[in-house]
Amino acid sequence: MLLVTSGLASCFLRGLPARHQRCLSPCTLSPRSSMVRQLGSLKLLLPGVDGWLARRLGQTSRFGAWLDVVVDNLSRGMLWSLLFQWGWLVSALEWCVFVCNHHTRGEQWKSSFSSSPPLIRAIMANGFRTPLGVWAVSGLHCLPLWLYAHRTGFLSDCLDLHPWIQSMGMLLLAAGRVLALSAEAWCIWTHIRHLLYNEAEEKKP
Repeated sequence: MLLVTSGLASCFLRGLPARHQRCLSPCTLSPRSSMVRQLGSLKLLLPGVDGWLARRLGQTSRFGAWLDVVVDNLSRGMLWSLLFQWGWLVSALEWCVFVCNHHTRGEQWKSSFSSSPPLIRAIMANGFRTPLGVWAVSGLHCLPLWLYAHRTGFLSDCLDLHPWIQSMGMLLLAAGRVLALSAEAWCIWTHIRHLLYNEAEEKKP
């Protein structure tokens, strides 16, 4: 059965254009590139699936919610570092936001923005389940993966996406990432304000 499957796969590949053969053949990818693509694709799918499965199966927990954010930050940090020399700055920002949110707001950080500016409330409302929230989360999670797929030729060679579609997708995701950045900046600022307020209160006689 394995030989038959392998033979069919070989025939299928030979019937494709050369660029598709290069794209789909695992031998043409370096182990590092192949691993990053697989991890990146898995990362793209998991944020929308793991939480739903956990709620569906009644397996939600505070540790699981914390671990979900940690894994997302690690995977995005690897992609940003592969893409740009300054990619570690993006990762550092996301870790800073993670620390600020979980230190100040705890496990309920997603629902603690009632006194935020209208834009931040629109992004964070209902656990990001708003048009702006979905846009911001898409930019946060998908922009580094889209940039990596663009740089490696995956969008052109495997998906046959026209350059203008690639550029449009990049712009839309970049705009979503800017929305996420505005929420991140607010989280850091409110954390700093919280620390300064507590320090001032402690110094009062």
